[in-house]
Amino acid sequence: MEYIVIIVILFITMLMYFKIADKYNIIDKPNHRSAHTQITLRGGGVIFPIAFIIFGFFNFNLMINEYWSFGLGILAICTISFIDDIRTLSNKIRLFVHLISVILLLYFTGAFTLMPFWIWPILFILIVGTLNAYNFMDGINGMTGIYSFVALGSLAYINKEVVQFTDIDFIYYPMLACLVFLFFNFRKKAKCFAGDVGSMGIGFWIIGLVTLLIMRTGEYKFILLLAIYGMEVVLTIIERIILKENIFEAHRRHLYQLFANEKKASHLVISSVYAIVQLLINVFLIHSNYSIWAVIAMVFIPLGCVYLVLKLSLKKKYNL
Repeated sequence: MEYIVIIVILFITMLMYFKIADKYNIIDKPNHRSAHTQITLRGGGVIFPIAFIIFGFFNFNLMINEYWSFGLGILAICTISFIDDIRTLSNKIRLFVHLISVILLLYFTGAFTLMPFWIWPILFILIVGTLNAYNFMDGINGMTGIYSFVALGSLAYINKEVVQFTDIDFIYYPMLACLVFLFFNFRKKAKCFAGDVGSMGIGFWIIGLVTLLIMRTGEYKFILLLAIYGMEVVLTIIERIILKENIFEAHRRHLYQLFANEKKASHLVISSVYAIVQLLINVFLIHSNYSIWAVIAMVFIPLGCVYLVLKLSLKKKYNL
């Protein structure tokens, strides 16, 4: 019954946000990087920090004793991202807030205690990089919501069947938020887009859960719960470096963008395929006893080959 109440609250919150976004013209206008052609409400991803606030309200003691640092981190990064959705901010300001949020996240997961100090800069780079990967991959209808739901569902299964590493509601609440968001976004003509507040918000939450899981188990293989996003972004960056392009400028070189923009494939089909492939990886990952390097080899070599073949064929076909 509690979860039904949460869904209703989140649903009503989204409808209220739509009225605010429409009144204040918080919209996403298509540009040369966009995979959509219509003006759409932006910032629907506010549902994720709101879901955390609701979680804190229903789990007040947990919030005060265990989750306060994570809460400050996600609210800080979502606030700065939402402001950036409305008006462009300086990269220095955004990076500063991101670093503060990551510090709070690492404190929450116990990384500063469990890991030697020389590892801390590496963790900063990995987390900030993964956050930006989440942002880069938020480009077509359904992608962020369904991919995040798969990641969270896998984490919920691990928490229940493999090792309990957090309170289950801390996973269920963002899952419910994903379902509500997908109701409005997983459509041919989306009612809203996540915006930076959404991709950064849910990305931060999932990265926090994955980091917490790794710190509790010492199993670094769980970083592969986000393998598809990682592979896509890394290979695309390598491609742009080879082509001597500015990797910080907007582009349309991701494989999902080529399928959506050049091949005109359905956004919903593309998003579903990405999520299904990640789900298959997660099932293998959870039930395998191989070392992390063996898992990386078994996952990335075949997937990397498929990725390169698909991308080269699309570029050749469309003279890109």
